[in-house]
Amino acid sequence: MERNESSQFLGKEKITKLIIKFSIPCVLSLLVSALYNIVDQIFIGNSELSALGNAATGVVFPIFIISQAFAWCFGDGCAAYLNICQGKRDSQNAHKAIGTGITITLLSSLVLMAIFFPLKTQILTLFGASKNSIGYAVEYFNWILAFFPIYMLSNMFNAVIRADGSPTWSMISMLAGAVVNIILDPVFIFGCKWGMTGAAVATVIGQVVSFVISFAYIFRTKTFKLNWKSLVPNFKEFKGALQLGASSFITQMTIVIISLVCNIMLAKYGVMSKYGADIPIAIIGIESKVFTVVINLVVGIVLGCQPIISYNMGAKKYDRVKELYRKILFCTLVIGVVSTLLFELAPQAVVGMFGTPTNVANPADYWEFGEKTFRIFLMLVTFTCVIKMTSIFFQAVGKPVRAVIASMIRDIVCFIPLIIVLPIFFGIEGILFAAPAADLLAMMVALALTITFMKTLKKVDTEGVEDAENTVIKPSKKGAIITIARQHGSLGKQIGKVVAEKLGIPFYYKEMTAIAAQESGLAKEFISGLNQNSPEILRSLYLSTDVVQQAIVAQDKIIRKIADNGSCVIVGRAADYVLREYPDLVKVFIFAPNEYRLARVMEVYGDSEEEAKRNVERADKARSAYYENISGQKWGSGENYHLCIDASIGIEESAQMIVDYVQAKNK
Repeated sequence: MERNESSQFLGKEKITKLIIKFSIPCVLSLLVSALYNIVDQIFIGNSELSALGNAATGVVFPIFIISQAFAWCFGDGCAAYLNICQGKRDSQNAHKAIGTGITITLLSSLVLMAIFFPLKTQILTLFGASKNSIGYAVEYFNWILAFFPIYMLSNMFNAVIRADGSPTWSMISMLAGAVVNIILDPVFIFGCKWGMTGAAVATVIGQVVSFVISFAYIFRTKTFKLNWKSLVPNFKEFKGALQLGASSFITQMTIVIISLVCNIMLAKYGVMSKYGADIPIAIIGIESKVFTVVINLVVGIVLGCQPIISYNMGAKKYDRVKELYRKILFCTLVIGVVSTLLFELAPQAVVGMFGTPTNVANPADYWEFGEKTFRIFLMLVTFTCVIKMTSIFFQAVGKPVRAVIASMIRDIVCFIPLIIVLPIFFGIEGILFAAPAADLLAMMVALALTITFMKTLKKVDTEGVEDAENTVIKPSKKGAIITIARQHGSLGKQIGKVVAEKLGIPFYYKEMTAIAAQESGLAKEFISGLNQNSPEILRSLYLSTDVVQQAIVAQDKIIRKIADNGSCVIVGRAADYVLREYPDLVKVFIFAPNEYRLARVMEVYGDSEEEAKRNVERADKARSAYYENISGQKWGSGENYHLCIDASIGIEESAQMIVDYVQAKNK
């Protein structure tokens, strides 16, 4: 199925059917991933290691997240970059970015090992290990750290494998590793009596199995081919992938910061309470693993639906966007409410899965704190799920500022200050109440963001491309393909029109977006307004969102189709980079002095001088960001163009310079 046909299917098929089809694989993958984090803790808790063993794995957990932050950043970034290359039918650059990603992942793992090995005791103590649990933590950590390269590469590979169109292979890789871990845990912990070493060895063997399966796929990829040269770092191509993976890195590092602060406060105030330092760390370690399962269910659903949300947003099918939100919200509420009932009505049953404490001073304190944690800390887990869902939803609709606010308001703005302040007045219970308080405040913000956003989705013509039906690619002759990039107010569009008239060839500006809309099913206004809609803050993140990338891919496809038809003039849209491999390409950049551009903007648009200054600056920043996102090159830099012309010499004169160059080149 062609990409545009596949995409239009997202705008027509029944919403419920699409949610089931796209979400289930994503949910299963995330749940399998969560198994790695929870299996060890269950077997350790039910062994003689008991609560101290659980406390030890709890303080090692943030180190796992740090390694995932780098692996997912590189892996998710390369996966998104691969998808973009697939849409553009660009088979030349994807392997360079992916090969660089593999090399950088390996180097990052070695750097982390070099940092963590000599400082392991200090780091684990910082993350909350006590004098009772530090020995277990170091024993477990030594094995985990030794296999960091395997673990990180496996995570990186799996993201790329999914993007290559083989999600089942990726899931088998993770599932096989988890199953091996589950089988070997009791063998090594109980049968061989290896304790923490047994748990760690079972984990790393599982990681090796996952790695081997993932590595085997790299030699049979569908859409790209790696060779040894691919592994030589190419930072020009990797830059785009790194930008696309930045959100994954930020998300994971946020978890690390929260875990660090939470563990430090638990250790500090635990010592002041009857529970001591180890019980709170052990219980919160259990809570974080259980919570991960709950949140992964929600994240799996909404992440799976991202391409559906993005397509319908780009097509301005706002009724379907709202229906998607309502149905995803319903699923989220069901998961949240069921989880809340479980945690409120049977907290000891949940804690009991992780064993009976045998090596703490007072087991009754362990059960008491476990009950308090699940009933208080997770009392508003439904709100947590909705907040997380809302953040991912905003990213899918191309609203990164709202996405970041929804995500950060709970974790960074509210939770961390509350977890520091409340214990001063309420002791260790203040730490537990910090979570629901943060959930309540963040939920109000998420609700306000959602309501105001939904009000902007006014009912429009869902086809949105009627005028595109009369827009066609005009017949032309073989010859120069002239692309014109221009500063705002330099009259580059008018110069391009004159060039087209002088050479007797077609001129394309707004026509490109109309044809792209017709073929992709996206709204013409959305494709046309990519730069105008680009926010000042987090512009790179906006341009990397799925909805924007769909529009960029549709537009680039049409630019190439126009160029394949023969000689023409194309204005804007990074066409010079999109067509960089065309032999007859003539790349032109039009600029002008500031005073000239301001005068033209005031004349054409009726702006005041202040308005003209703001609009010129905003438009140029948006065009620059768009070009650099597409190409990785600097917009307006002379070495990227054949001609750079100061338009203040006049429209006719500027156009004639381009015509003279084209004619001289063709002699």
